[in-house]
Amino acid sequence: MKNEELQARKSKVIARGQGNVYPVFVDHAKNAEIWDVEGKRYIDFGAGIAVSNTGHSHPKIIDAVKAQVDKFSHTCVMVNPYGVAVELAEKLTAIAPGPSEKKAIFVSTGAEAVENCVKIARAHTGRRGVIAFNGGFHGRTNLTMALTGKISPYKHLFGPFPGDIFHAPFPMECHDVSVKDALKALDNLFKVDIAPSDVAAIIIEPVQGEGGFYAAPTEFLVALRKICDEQGIVLIADEIQTGFGRTGKMFNIEYSGVEPDLITMAKGIAGGFPIAAVVGKSEIMDAPLPGGLGGTYGGSPVACAAALAVLEIIEEENLVQRSNEIGALFNNKLSQLQAKHPDLILDVRNKGSMIAMELVQGSDAEQPNTALTQAIIANAAKYGLVLLACGFYGNVIRFLPALTISNELVEEGLSSFVRLFEDLASK
Repeated sequence: MKNEELQARKSKVIARGQGNVYPVFVDHAKNAEIWDVEGKRYIDFGAGIAVSNTGHSHPKIIDAVKAQVDKFSHTCVMVNPYGVAVELAEKLTAIAPGPSEKKAIFVSTGAEAVENCVKIARAHTGRRGVIAFNGGFHGRTNLTMALTGKISPYKHLFGPFPGDIFHAPFPMECHDVSVKDALKALDNLFKVDIAPSDVAAIIIEPVQGEGGFYAAPTEFLVALRKICDEQGIVLIADEIQTGFGRTGKMFNIEYSGVEPDLITMAKGIAGGFPIAAVVGKSEIMDAPLPGGLGGTYGGSPVACAAALAVLEIIEEENLVQRSNEIGALFNNKLSQLQAKHPDLILDVRNKGSMIAMELVQGSDAEQPNTALTQAIIANAAKYGLVLLACGFYGNVIRFLPALTISNELVEEGLSSFVRLFEDLASK
């Protein structure tokens, strides 16, 4: 079987909207390496968009899933529940940031988790409005598209969107948006568009994912917590991409010391098995009436078993600390590249193993180099790499390696990336 043949077959039967970055069809994968159907090997610096934090095909996850499937694969947790869901909820509520007593619900996707946060917040407050931030990404459903602060490709052609959704600037120092600017704009929004007494929730990614891997300053998160406390607003931390060790903490908001009211969890939660969760303060989580939350596949017993294995792996293999070590390796190598090409590389930044390199023209933050970014992604497979892009202008290369990747594989992959970058930069 050839990649080209499979791509042609895919194009005939799968809608173009569900495209693929690479015409590379996977045969098998192990830890941080992928082999395609033609036998070619790739170093995976994407981890399925921060999903396979524990690497591809970790034996502990495989064993847990096989054991669960031998027992049963589905009964619906809302009909006949099971112990693995209870155990997972116990563990997630225990590791969630902050001292408050917490409860959890399970759904299937990150977008569902975000939507349920909005439902819970509205039920708890009796209010309508939700505030999100420019550049934020929260999902592809109608409500989560409305929350997402980026038009293309996520919102283009898909409106109208729900009302009572508002956006405010996200502080980004390298783009001259200060914490003071962002807070002033939020205050202005309260004066112009919606009174704080009508706001049910503020939702924020502690590090923006699709928006470009910009970290929210601690000062900003602390200020949001204060505003929410004063105004009775629910603070939602969207940790779908940042969770489970990705940023060098179990959850990124731990860096700030802020306790969110609700937190979304998905992606790295179960090593590739579809499950997501909302974890939050018990009195807020219990606002919806029985039957108001749920879904047929939410809390799949197979995915719960995988998630329990993931939590064991993170602890046993010390992956939270390992995330910081990997991030330092990337930052060092990419910063050396930046020093050689300061006109093209505006910034190298990382929180743990959530690593970004922002490309511009002429050292100018206002001239995003989208063309070079697209060329790097388009040619990555030729250099044996899987890479992803992001950013408000599509000019950020993001690196999301498995937290189980070896130093040797990091070095090999980064050496290939440097060759790729310099080959294209010289054209």
